[in-house]
Amino acid sequence: MQWAAAISENPDSAKAVAECARVVAEGKSGPPDIVFMFPSPHHREEYEGLPELLYKSIGQKHLIGCSGGGIIGAGREVERKAALSLVAGWLPGVDIRPFYVTQETMPNPDASPRAWREWLGVAEPKPDFLILSDPFSLDPEEFVQGLDYAFPQSVKIGGLASGGSEPEANAVFIDRRSYKRGAVGAAFSGDVAIDPIVTQGCRPIGLPMQVTDCDKNIIVELDGKRTLKVLEELLRGLEEDDKKLARNSLFIGLLGDPMKKPATGGGDYLIRNLIGIDPEKGVLAIGAIVRPGQTVQFHLRDRKASAADIDSRLTRYALATKSASAALLFTCLGRGQGLYRKPNHDSDVFKAKVGPIPLGGIFCNGEIGPVDGTTFLHGYTSCFGIFRPAKAA
Repeated sequence: MQWAAAISENPDSAKAVAECARVVAEGKSGPPDIVFMFPSPHHREEYEGLPELLYKSIGQKHLIGCSGGGIIGAGREVERKAALSLVAGWLPGVDIRPFYVTQETMPNPDASPRAWREWLGVAEPKPDFLILSDPFSLDPEEFVQGLDYAFPQSVKIGGLASGGSEPEANAVFIDRRSYKRGAVGAAFSGDVAIDPIVTQGCRPIGLPMQVTDCDKNIIVELDGKRTLKVLEELLRGLEEDDKKLARNSLFIGLLGDPMKKPATGGGDYLIRNLIGIDPEKGVLAIGAIVRPGQTVQFHLRDRKASAADIDSRLTRYALATKSASAALLFTCLGRGQGLYRKPNHDSDVFKAKVGPIPLGGIFCNGEIGPVDGTTFLHGYTSCFGIFRPAKAA
């Protein structure tokens, strides 16, 4: 297994492709089995021709990619400027099954796992998936729920294309084609594994509580008390800095398994937005469906919490795994310099903890990754998909 990554800030699409292709192919024998390509919207006029440009330069067997409002490549994060990045892999013993899908052809959510597998054309029972979707033309949550149903033991990682603010302004790439709608991806099986790292960048406040009354996404009671009363008591007990932060950066974490002990530091919580309160009824609406008995905990998100979270998760991963070969990073458009006030934060932490392995990706309109074994669409998150040989730890 060999990997290489490159990035070019040349606004000329042909020159950017040629520069990156030259770097990733240096010293390699034969065309790569897979290339991931991520161009910024500065290359929008050439989206349609980029796959063929790349094929002529490097002759890849498969291509998967999408546009991004910010581009990550060779361990650097380029925001608000022209950029194009490649991550190329030579993967003996690995089966790669690319796919292109649309909302119109997606199976019914109640369809059988077999129907979902046949729709994708993937028969392998436990592949790992990379998923890149246009945010306007396909429901990514419905898509990943279907994949979880059909492939419950598989990892699914990826993100939503960005850089365009209206339908058909983004692009997804597969092999030698470019599309303005739908989603692309690849199923990987054989001697390869994708390790997911999902860093939601929050820290818990207060104590874990149980939902004792709810209605769909409305939490009526926590630990037998009206939710708004519980929240008011919690906020009154915070330090002044956290009170100020809570005005704009208060979230709620949901523990998926009510029988599981609450995670230390928010590790297994799914972070979701607060979307409304009813002062008269004392209830809280959130961006997720809840159920009685579910454990929840309020969280705050800020620069320090995000930095501590990614540092902790990558440190634990590096201690447990020594065979990481390459990685893709899908991070929120709201992170980067806007959050950390300096460039390359997440890439630098990754390099320091995991090592200087090839890294590429994009700043997304939404990130796809698992929490506690279930795949979700996230916001404000960094999701890493780390490639390694399946037979190595």
